[in-house]
Amino acid sequence: MIIESTAYPIEIDFPDILPYKVGNTGVDWITTFDSGTAGPHVMISALVHGNEPCGAVALDWLFKQEVRPVRGKLSFAFMNVAAYNAFDRNDPTASRYLDQDFNRVWQSASLDGPEVTRELERAREVRPVIESVDYLLDLHSMQHKNPPLMLAGDQEKGRALAKQVADPEWIICDSGHAEGKRLRDYDGFSEPSSPKAALLLEAGQHWEAAAGPRAIAASIRFLRATECVPADFGEAFLEEQQPLVPQKTIEIVAPVTVQSENFRFNEDYRGMEVIAKQGTVLAMDGDTPVVTPHDNCVLIMPSRRLQVGKTAVRLGKLLD
Repeated sequence: MIIESTAYPIEIDFPDILPYKVGNTGVDWITTFDSGTAGPHVMISALVHGNEPCGAVALDWLFKQEVRPVRGKLSFAFMNVAAYNAFDRNDPTASRYLDQDFNRVWQSASLDGPEVTRELERAREVRPVIESVDYLLDLHSMQHKNPPLMLAGDQEKGRALAKQVADPEWIICDSGHAEGKRLRDYDGFSEPSSPKAALLLEAGQHWEAAAGPRAIAASIRFLRATECVPADFGEAFLEEQQPLVPQKTIEIVAPVTVQSENFRFNEDYRGMEVIAKQGTVLAMDGDTPVVTPHDNCVLIMPSRRLQVGKTAVRLGKLLD
């Protein structure tokens, strides 16, 4: 069963990204700038989900600043553009993807398998570029109005990169979804022995006006943290944003995957609720209760997409 909230107004402008289609990589919608100097390949990606425009806002802003790397390479990538172009203001949740979630296909079994969907075809197309990336920031947004979150994966290198970026306040350490791997978990990004690292920003509610500036600010700080741009890049923009606050880290200890068609939350959870007592019943998955695994359990991104095999909510523990 799929229930999605459409109660939030569409406050954000959807930029025209057509000027960025051709690029210079041989892969549509990906542009790479090469400094000619040794250094990492840094990428910022957007539109992994077609109804999350904040990433397109950020990349549009960066293109218009004519930013160029001072070392290594810098790439800007628009991922599921077909879904973005299918956005309908009268049904704004429908264009998250066309055939399957683009952010659940990043494992070899899917990418090298026989299945053909529009999302898999696009993932296979961009895969060679992704495999050359050392540091990735993937820009997203959320169903509900929550504080921005930086999803850093379950490796220390992701957490360290998130702390270098220093924005936003909340770092979420998790291993992803049972349904499939996210782009930020692909290949070396999630391997402890690889120097590659990736972050996923959830910039706020999909269509709130603040999501665009938040994505821009985090992108600026990510580029600074990877030393891809001058240390003062974007300073004028950042001066107009909210000042940084000390970061807090939440470790996901129990992602909850929907097992039955009769999954129901007990309350209208929106995210970041702290449930005081271990064993509190949060939901019923058919006849099975879903309970908090520890005291002071933080609910991360409870979903309205309550389909079998998909993540209903992530249960976290505050570390600092």
